[in-house]
Amino acid sequence: MTEAAGGTERRIHTGEVELCVAEWGDPGRPTVLLVHGYPDSKEVWTEVARRLADRFHVVAYDVRGCGRSSAPSPLRGGYTLARLTDDFLTVADAVSPGRPVHLVGHDWGSVQGWEFVTVPRTAGRIASFTSVSGPSLDHFGHWVKRRRSRPTPRRLAHLLGQGAKSWYVYALHTPKLPEAAWRGPLGRRWPGMLERVEKVPAGDYPTPSLPDDAAHGAWLYRDNVRSRMRQPRDDAYAHAPVQLIVPTGDAYLSPRLYDDLDEWVPDLTRRTIDARHWVPRTRPDQLAAWIGEFVTAREESGGRAPVAKSPAAPFADRFGGRLVLVTGAASGIGRATAFAFAEAGARVVAVDRDAEGAARTAELARLLGAPRAWAETADVADEAAMEKLAEKVTGEYGVVDVLVNNAGIGMAGSFLDTTTEDWRKLLDVNLWGVIHGCRAFGRRMAERGQGGHIVNTASLAGYQPSRSLSAYSTSKAAVLMLSECLRAELAGQGIGVSAICPGFVHTNITATTRFTGVPEQEQRRRQERSSRLYAKRNYPPEKVAEAVLRAVAHNEAVVPVTPEARVARILGRISPKASRALARINLSV
Repeated sequence: MTEAAGGTERRIHTGEVELCVAEWGDPGRPTVLLVHGYPDSKEVWTEVARRLADRFHVVAYDVRGCGRSSAPSPLRGGYTLARLTDDFLTVADAVSPGRPVHLVGHDWGSVQGWEFVTVPRTAGRIASFTSVSGPSLDHFGHWVKRRRSRPTPRRLAHLLGQGAKSWYVYALHTPKLPEAAWRGPLGRRWPGMLERVEKVPAGDYPTPSLPDDAAHGAWLYRDNVRSRMRQPRDDAYAHAPVQLIVPTGDAYLSPRLYDDLDEWVPDLTRRTIDARHWVPRTRPDQLAAWIGEFVTAREESGGRAPVAKSPAAPFADRFGGRLVLVTGAASGIGRATAFAFAEAGARVVAVDRDAEGAARTAELARLLGAPRAWAETADVADEAAMEKLAEKVTGEYGVVDVLVNNAGIGMAGSFLDTTTEDWRKLLDVNLWGVIHGCRAFGRRMAERGQGGHIVNTASLAGYQPSRSLSAYSTSKAAVLMLSECLRAELAGQGIGVSAICPGFVHTNITATTRFTGVPEQEQRRRQERSSRLYAKRNYPPEKVAEAVLRAVAHNEAVVPVTPEARVARILGRISPKASRALARINLSV
């Protein structure tokens, strides 16, 4: 054995080739076996492996002809799925004798994984399979045949879409040309292309062996694709639980390829991720979180499918494992939103000035289904504090996938009774707090280059004027317009922005709203009266939280939540005069 940056390495002989295998972590723990794709080597998994090594025995190997593994001779016929299955079984027996492995595959590693998990001779050797960006060739073959045999406009569109994405497959079947390209200009330019297009960070990947790896790996396609597409197996049913992770920005594979997968996989967990193709390098934190969660659940359940815990299950494939940060999370809409994302399987960071309240939200989020949840204390009005928070969250938990700028305070009263200090205090939280959050976390989303989503809590008051809410309405109108502008600016970087506009929602904001220009006793009377009215209205914050998840899932721009918010939105467009008439009603008495 030898020590290397990519773990402890050793060589395993299959009888036909010599495979280079890297290992991390304690061999006594459950084994997670990582299989790389084309034109990669095992180093594509390094960052994921390091994140899993404290909980699992992690193994990655160079597929035959790649990295430091030897190539078969001759190459033709040396890369069939049957021979690749032999390699997998040899490695699995060596690194995890007598105990099944949790298999993870990316790209052609996933294509191989589908073969491993569906052929009878591997039954009992695979505890679970996580597939990333690589379909079963058998399932793919049946998918194509069905759409050709019963062509509808939608099915034809699916075929044409995937056909366009598969251009490189045709090129790799060309004799000698791929080898010449990879050992020539393409091999030299490939690392830079990955950095520019896929946003893959520079590091120990790709390795210097890339040109030869890619030249040898062309036989993966030549030995398997045509034969399996023409005659796909009819018995390609998975004999282990499968977790499917689909990058929504994959330039090579359409998500539609997996539409029929439920019939082939009895125990299937689906997830989507806002990322391009090379997820192991661009999103190792989230990928490792999903793998760890899936493996742990299977180990604890003895391989059986765990019982669903969440009413937010429709969003589980969208938000499971995502990192979501919510400000104003100690109570009200913020706490309900944190809980909703937790129920959908997201990792949650609950932020509030109230440290105890944030800690309670994080604790309950874990009980509701969040694989991990943390509490952080910060004042959103403090730019330095928000920047410090962003540095800490990014360094310790990863880049935030969904940011919910929800923290806010209420204020009512006439314009003439609202002091400059009142305005400053309100705008510091309601507007500047949103600006600070967008700048600190939005910039990191953009730098990562893998998309994300920002949700800003505006209000019905942002587009419905009121004589009693001049300051509050101004702050929320500014948030609404900021959201619209950011949405336009960040769309090209795959970052969505939504403005949530609730109406009268029963939260404790009414109990803390400042009524300007009145003595303390009258202030308390108006707060109590507002609280009673909102309680009688009884529109729960949980419904706003549901709207937040839908807005992110469907990338909605402006989302009026309550009936009165929707009516006011329409009224302001079709009858501005009526909207202005409503504005004359005094709501603060």
